[in-house]
Amino acid sequence: MRHLLRGVAPLGGERTDVLLADGVIVAIGADASREAGSATVLDGDGLVALPGLVDLHTHLREPGREDAETVASGSRAAALGGYTAVHAMANTSPVADTAGVVEQVWRLGQDAGRVDVFPVGAVSVGLRGEQLAELGAMAQSAARVRVFSDDGMCVHDPVLMRRALEYVKAFDGVVAQHAQEPRLTQGAQMHEGIVSAELGLAGWPAVAEESIVARDVLLAQHVGSRVHVLHVSTAGSVEIVRWAKARGIAVTAEATPHHLSLTDERARGYDPLFKVNPPLRTAEDVEAVRAGLADGTIDVVGTDHAPHTREDKDCEWAAAAFGMTGLETALGIVSTTMVATGRLTWADVARVMSTTPARIGRVASGPHAHGRPLAVGEPANVTLVDPTARWTVDPSRHASTSRNSPYGGTELTGRVIATFLRGRPTVLDGALTEEEHA
Repeated sequence: MRHLLRGVAPLGGERTDVLLADGVIVAIGADASREAGSATVLDGDGLVALPGLVDLHTHLREPGREDAETVASGSRAAALGGYTAVHAMANTSPVADTAGVVEQVWRLGQDAGRVDVFPVGAVSVGLRGEQLAELGAMAQSAARVRVFSDDGMCVHDPVLMRRALEYVKAFDGVVAQHAQEPRLTQGAQMHEGIVSAELGLAGWPAVAEESIVARDVLLAQHVGSRVHVLHVSTAGSVEIVRWAKARGIAVTAEATPHHLSLTDERARGYDPLFKVNPPLRTAEDVEAVRAGLADGTIDVVGTDHAPHTREDKDCEWAAAAFGMTGLETALGIVSTTMVATGRLTWADVARVMSTTPARIGRVASGPHAHGRPLAVGEPANVTLVDPTARWTVDPSRHASTSRNSPYGGTELTGRVIATFLRGRPTVLDGALTEEEHA
């Protein structure tokens, strides 16, 4: 299978031709045209070529909640969003806290064949925060787990968090923390502030996140381990991460598209589509998160794709589930909020949505390497984006099983046109290809 990408702009730079064959990039520039032979030609005039996107934070729900999402449906959504690899969170049913469950998720991803699915292992048994899960067994399994998280729940016990940070050092793993002090957020419904007071909804204070971030960077420093902070949402958390990095602490941090683009003002209509964990914060917090991503304090964009059934979202605010979908809109949100405003270049987008997530997730090398440069001999994981395309989000047409996107009717700039997984097209002309398996 050979494809000639004609006239594409790698990382938004000069236009050139790129030849994909046998799963790798075999030629760039004039050599690509000379060696193309009978390759299928794709006219890339005006398109930006990026290394295939990598998501560190995806909820695929399988096993246990296949009514909300499956590995196969989530893989299709990811491919449409420009992703070639996703890390599947552990809060499934049963929880991915054993080698058996993570291998099941890994094999389901292989069967789907749209993206590489890397399971995230739970830190604690059953996400209960009481005892460590089988971290070593998951690391040695066929899934080769390197990222561990109780996401959806916080590892709130500092002793357990310390033990996890110490344990993963043995196999170069990373603990990804959902920073939420549970005693400060009991019954909380949205960000604690002026809007929550006016609406009469229980508030979720910023300090509930910031106190855990501060504790965990100090623990990581103490044991000489690595910690990754999921879905940073407050200005205070950004400052703590910035301080920790200045001290040389091995911390990385993530921003979600919704914390880059939406504020707690959206709760005024009591629409549960805007109910998320951590909650949407103030405009000042959104600006701080954007600034943190622009200056490198925040390392990556993670979708926190959290699909839910209609029954779990189409109800009163207090009863609704936390979460929103994100795989199919993430690139458009980043393009609109950060690239179109001049805060990120397309090379920066490649860094925060591909190269760095692959490095943090420990998938930047090996037989299924991602986040590699667009260079001869590298894996042909490539995403093509039309940077000027304007499109309106229609959740009813999403590939995800669930429809709980907060962006319905929103116009975005920048759209995925094609996605290649090891040279095989999974998306062409903005639509899924027919071939399902690798």
